[in-house]
Amino acid sequence: MNLIASLFPLFIWLIYSLASKSIDNIRPSLSHLMNLQRVRWVQNAVHRENAIDGILSSALMNSVAFFASTTILLILALFAVFGQIGVLHDALIIIRPELANSEITQHLIILLATFIMAFLYFTMSLRQFNHFCVMLGAADHSEKTNEDEVIAIAALNTLGARNFNQGIRAYYFSVAMLIWFISPFLAIGATLLILGFLIYRDYFSRARALIVRIQPH
Repeated sequence: MNLIASLFPLFIWLIYSLASKSIDNIRPSLSHLMNLQRVRWVQNAVHRENAIDGILSSALMNSVAFFASTTILLILALFAVFGQIGVLHDALIIIRPELANSEITQHLIILLATFIMAFLYFTMSLRQFNHFCVMLGAADHSEKTNEDEVIAIAALNTLGARNFNQGIRAYYFSVAMLIWFISPFLAIGATLLILGFLIYRDYFSRARALIVRIQPH
């Protein structure tokens, strides 16, 4: 049960990431709708020469860089915890007396793997946003930009946003992994609650409803 509860958030994270692509064909998610807005952004950006697009791109990269650097700190903190398994066990034995050191180590490895994947997603996102900035800056504003170039530039932005979103989801599901230290059943419940929150955010939130209203047809 402890192993199932440890892996359950990772399993749900993977399933939701795969299923959301199919659900988008039936009901476009907030992320899908924003991808269409990214195309509009590039279409407008290639016809103007001002600092606003550079400022917006910089804000995107700064957000991703913040999460990437924070994730590195969390990974280092987890490595430090591995040297204090006995102390952690003594603290947790009050709540879960049945826990063994090996089970705690096993769960910490899974938690560490989650944050390593989050870091990889964030760094990939940062790289893709960097490519986006270069491509946007390379666009010729003096003449009509090829539509294929516009789509390619917007696609780089979309890839960056998609990987950033995956990193954020890792943070969400890591909350359920932390609750595992209290109870495996609570961890499973928290995972399902987080899944419900993600479904609401992506498909039924107020933000999505507002964007649908202004979406071009």
